Amino acid sequence: MKELVWRQVLSVEVDEIDDDHKKLVKLFNMLNHAVTEGEDPDYLAAVLEELINCTVWHFSHEERLMVKYGYDGYAEHKEEHRELIESAKGLQQKVVAAGKQVVDDDIVFLERWLTEHILTTDMRLGAYLAQAM
Repeated sequence: MKELVWRQVLSVEVDEIDDDHKKLVKLFNMLNHAVTEGEDPDYLAAVLEELINCTVWHFSHEERLMVKYGYDGYAEHKEEHRELIESAKGLQQKVVAAGKQVVDDDIVFLERWLTEHILTTDMRLGAYLAQAM
């Protein structure tokens, strides 16, 4: 599985959001490497937990900025955040509660989940915030 590399194309042009995204990419890569290397399931579960917790915090950060700067797309963006966290927690449930392994398909899902959100919804938010801040 290839590593997800932070590139300028992922920048939303708001440093504090980009910094959060860079951390999420780093955590994603840690999980990706752990799966590839066949790490202990408890370690995989811990990395996945950290990725989800960091994502929840990041989403709260974005939502605070949306409220502060009067972003019109707030309700839809927040709903997308809720759906993304729900799907990630579903994966976590499968891994932790059901005792399943994180597999390559899960990594592909998480990569798509992260990059598509940044490249679509967060780009619109970043363009708005770059003007409003």
